[in-house]
Amino acid sequence: MTGSMGSEHRGESRSDRGRASGPLLCRASGNPHSGIRTLRTTTVPSLATKLVEPRREQILRFCAKDPVERVFLEDVARRGLGRFVGLAEDGELHALCHLGVNVVPSGAGCGAFARDATRAAPRMVIGEALAVTELWDAAHEQLPRPREDRPAQPVFVICTPPDVGETGLRPATLDDLDLLLPACAAAHEQELGLDPLARDAEGFRWRTRSQIEDERSWLWVEDGVILFKAEASAWTPEAVQLQQVWVDPSVRRRGYGARGLGDLCRLLLESVPTVCLFVRAENAPAIRLYETIGMEHTLDYRSLLF
Repeated sequence: MTGSMGSEHRGESRSDRGRASGPLLCRASGNPHSGIRTLRTTTVPSLATKLVEPRREQILRFCAKDPVERVFLEDVARRGLGRFVGLAEDGELHALCHLGVNVVPSGAGCGAFARDATRAAPRMVIGEALAVTELWDAAHEQLPRPREDRPAQPVFVICTPPDVGETGLRPATLDDLDLLLPACAAAHEQELGLDPLARDAEGFRWRTRSQIEDERSWLWVEDGVILFKAEASAWTPEAVQLQQVWVDPSVRRRGYGARGLGDLCRLLLESVPTVCLFVRAENAPAIRLYETIGMEHTLDYRSLLF
């Protein structure tokens, strides 16, 4: 039901992250994630900007300017994973791009990353819609034709705990792995159009196990049926990004999704000020679910799948 931007690296446990010390994103005056969407415009970088291999502190300062849009970039940087290229002027980043299986651009002037993005041979280019468009306009002649282009994928945010759902939601354990694996694979295939167990069964099992070990997986099970499950694809002191929200098809349309997601957001909002996720624009049932628990559409992503 949700989009997927997850890294294939293992990360820190929840206990390593701690309580956010910054302002509450959805409650601060003038914050772009306050529920009022603003039009994002493209700024042309000055001639003084240059491509750099950014330092961790530069990346974190850049991500702090938009902690929801850049939650994945910050999460990867904090865990010391992945490779980045930046566009900087006077030591400050104007744009940033993660290079890997997922190429994730952010900021103004992302067309400058075309050569590095092409060399990464990504399976997906994903990120804030204008940043992805800038990069694609510059790199489309070098990259293959995408099998799917998903513009205007809404990003939803919640900062106020929703009503109690009275569910059996709990963190997943390794005892749940065999039950979770096919559910995660089904959610992955539904979202990305590829069966991960056919493509790389061992790798997908490892990633699912890693999410459990890193305390980034939750579920609600009754009588061996998953009434709700979700994973965190990114986790920073300011925000958690969820992915693969899923309910077993045999028990859908009974309210389990809203109750489970509501309880998960309540749980996470005890540790971070914001929970977010993104979804395909045409997935009306999922969008209704997110709006039901009080999530608000704040910005748009774009995804190119190869």
